[in-house]
Amino acid sequence: MSRFWSPIVERLVPYTPGEQPRDQKFIKLNTNENPYGPSPRALDAIHDAARDDLRLYPDPSAIDLRQAIASTFELGTDHIFVGNGSDDVLAHAFNAFFTGKQPILFADVTYSFYRTYCELYAIQHHKIPLTDAFEYDICDYQVPCGGVVIANPNAPTGVAMTLDHIEQILIQHPDVVVIIDEAYVDFGADSAVELVSRHENLVVVQTFSKSRSLAGLRVGFAIAQPHLIEGLQRVKDSFNSYPLGRLALEGARASWADRNWFDQTRRQIMADRDRTAEVLQSQGFQVLPSSTNFVFAFHDTLPAEKLKSDLRTRGILVRHFNHPRINNWLRISIGTSQDCDTLLEATSSIIADTKT
Repeated sequence: MSRFWSPIVERLVPYTPGEQPRDQKFIKLNTNENPYGPSPRALDAIHDAARDDLRLYPDPSAIDLRQAIASTFELGTDHIFVGNGSDDVLAHAFNAFFTGKQPILFADVTYSFYRTYCELYAIQHHKIPLTDAFEYDICDYQVPCGGVVIANPNAPTGVAMTLDHIEQILIQHPDVVVIIDEAYVDFGADSAVELVSRHENLVVVQTFSKSRSLAGLRVGFAIAQPHLIEGLQRVKDSFNSYPLGRLALEGARASWADRNWFDQTRRQIMADRDRTAEVLQSQGFQVLPSSTNFVFAFHDTLPAEKLKSDLRTRGILVRHFNHPRINNWLRISIGTSQDCDTLLEATSSIIADTKT
């Protein structure tokens, strides 16, 4: 009964995740999960870690995982923060850097969890419209604010911003934190991590869920200068000192070390993404340039809601966002090569049926 809720709970509009069917009859192209599975080395590490010492708390500092990540980027461990998925890291960042300040800025078409965090932590915000091509116009961010959040590449559009433009935003706002959410960066965009040493206001957030196929473990991390990492650590330790379990820590560390698996699978996804986009365009779809493991598309004559429904009857799930500006677009995750072939055969069939 809602009369027992705190006042803020009734005002919250929770994030709605993609459908997760309990049966296996669907080809799931709706949640941007990696189709190729985790590194075998990660699975072995998880298996080996499933032993008697699970009765003990995990390392609250996650030092081994932080050292592995830090070493890759030639940084110290004091530049790395880890959490229970990048959503957890982002939530702590919003709380640590944006509460009680001027309104923050993020795009009108972007990851909808940003709005949810603002509601949860009573953070004021302004949505900055993307251009007609669904790109960021950095001139629109030249206004006073309490912080900036940029998804790069953006979701659900898949469009990436250049590092030059990111650095211009950092320079425009030297006194507030700029968060670059890089959940999909490994599929074709340039990471802003190289800017961390030059900008004391930059927080880069990444995840193991997409390019490393570990969505089920819930591991994410932030890279920033130590004074920002300390702020995240203070919030985390006031909420949950042990966010990552032993299995997650070991699996993530082994996955991070297996560069060959990481490169092999992401390159296959990128190749299938480009091939899928090309065929969809030949079928009459408009497809945005994607630097992610999905494509964002609409058809000139077929409404997105009908396409989603028709694909579902053929056993394929895709994502439709019934939001202004994008209510006729579909976000289609890239599955295996066979999944992509099945999708393209289905869209061809649906289009042919409408012409008869």
